[in-house]
Amino acid sequence: MAIGYLMIQARIANDAIPLENVQVRVLDNQGRSLYSMVTDESGETPLVSLETVDASLSLDPNYVGTPFVAYNVLAQAEGFQTLYVDSIPIYDGETAVLPLTMIPMQESNPQRSGEVTRITLGKPAVASQEPRYQEGPDSGIQPYVLRQVVIPSTITVHLGGPASYASNVRVSFTDYVKNVASSEIYPTWPDASLRANIYVIITFALNRIYTEWYRAQGYDFDITNSTAYDQAFVYGRATYESINNIVDQIFNEYVRRQGQNAPYFTSFCNGTTVTCSGLSQWGTVSLANQGLTPLQILRSYYPNDIEIAEAQAVSDALTSYPGTPLRVGSTGLDVQYIQNYLSRIRRNYPAIPAITDTAGVFGSSTEAAVRKFQSIFNLTSDGIVGKATWYKLSQIYTAVTRLAELDSEGTDLGIGTVPPSTVLRQGSRGNDVLTLQYLLNVISQFYPGIPSVSQDGIFGNATRQAVIAFQQMMQLSPDGIVGPATWQAIYNVVLGIQGNIPSTSPGFDYFEYTVRSGDTLWILAQRYGTTVDTIKRLNGLTSDILRIGQVLRIPTSTSYPYFEYTVRSGDTLWLLSRRFGTTVDAIKSLNGLTSDALSIGQVLLIPES
Repeated sequence: MAIGYLMIQARIANDAIPLENVQVRVLDNQGRSLYSMVTDESGETPLVSLETVDASLSLDPNYVGTPFVAYNVLAQAEGFQTLYVDSIPIYDGETAVLPLTMIPMQESNPQRSGEVTRITLGKPAVASQEPRYQEGPDSGIQPYVLRQVVIPSTITVHLGGPASYASNVRVSFTDYVKNVASSEIYPTWPDASLRANIYVIITFALNRIYTEWYRAQGYDFDITNSTAYDQAFVYGRATYESINNIVDQIFNEYVRRQGQNAPYFTSFCNGTTVTCSGLSQWGTVSLANQGLTPLQILRSYYPNDIEIAEAQAVSDALTSYPGTPLRVGSTGLDVQYIQNYLSRIRRNYPAIPAITDTAGVFGSSTEAAVRKFQSIFNLTSDGIVGKATWYKLSQIYTAVTRLAELDSEGTDLGIGTVPPSTVLRQGSRGNDVLTLQYLLNVISQFYPGIPSVSQDGIFGNATRQAVIAFQQMMQLSPDGIVGPATWQAIYNVVLGIQGNIPSTSPGFDYFEYTVRSGDTLWILAQRYGTTVDTIKRLNGLTSDILRIGQVLRIPTSTSYPYFEYTVRSGDTLWLLSRRFGTTVDAIKSLNGLTSDALSIGQVLLIPES
């Protein structure tokens, strides 16, 4: 028997929050438990080995059996619905990475709290005999065309045929490509074959987005998961290391004709049981075995003047990749960016070591932090910040800070536990609409089927579509009107999120403060630029009474974590600020100091960068 491998990861809110202590069981097809594990502080299980069949079977287009062995996974965590993932293909020598799409339980809704979410994976589309009817711009239809090819940060996928009554999900573009490649072909194929197929998958999706193929027809999604019209996608499926590594390298590269900017319409089929005028998936295997490069393989199916182009921009990226990998010895603002990203991400992923290098200097501690980040997010763990690591850092940083922003916005809005009594519909305006939009945005972080909306206090079409998506998810009448039933359902979901997400989730950025004589909540709020209610909420206080020696969490506007430092002979605030790349005011603010005087043995909190 051959051996394959499985790693399981439990993370929510666009990977912003790792779920620790999720109980995971790996089962065979008879329901027998093979492994029982719990996820660690990064939301991961150990890598486990599983018996499968020889890789040669998945390289033979004439083999009629199943060239893998399927296993099942059962995942349970307090505060979340049970998840059962069925028929996970395990291939010879391949590592499958399974994301657990855990759904928070709802407040005051016991009928739904015991539900089991079931996902079935099964064989890839290349083994299917269903015909493909892919239509695109080459058919003579000239849809609206965007002016620039940009890699989207996310893509919205309709889980059915274009006109079907099905839900949408929003996923990151790189995760989408990994999912589609793992849903379409076998990960054991030769490297050149995998690359050719992944170029086709990337380009097909970009063509749909660039030409607004579905949105120009009035649909609210970018692409479907129907193989008849588009390409396979199974929400919540396992992806494979060989595929993931290639996607991380080439996710912003696509196929175009020379002299043109538009992504070429790269239609395809398996080439054996289903034939078409585009690329043959099985044909790429034989061509790769003949020594052809990915571009040569593509030119065997598409015009000879096609080329591989690189999209220079990634939408919603905080800063563009500098173009040169960053490594030990690199200096400058780009290094400081990644140090800041890592320091913030570390609050959610404490396995990432602290960075003690000077700000803007890529030293050994920065390298160690990069390596651990890469290991957690399935990137090549080389300690070098190349294109894939740069954009993954940006993606995760955006996710963790977005949750913190939402928490702060909720405090400012004064969101309570009782829904408003106002009935809202398209055209409504005011504070209740702002509350609705905020709550929908909170829900969208944990439910990919709910689109985020602009918080402008105006109930427009985008807000209506988000309400309809929520109502469909909750099995309510999808009329786009927010009446008592929809309001209550929204609050049940949000209260469930607040009550069930782990304590390591990003809420407020805070430091710990020990109460001294004369301190009051009002004085502390004024000193640290926050509010009494915020301090009480963060600490679970029900009264304003404090006691000397009590340890409080104080929200802070700084975006950097801190470390403890014991004052030595000769230390001054100015010397410490220079040594650790911060300011005197930052140290004083973080420690509640009212003077510059220090005492030997005094423990200070020092911002890390």
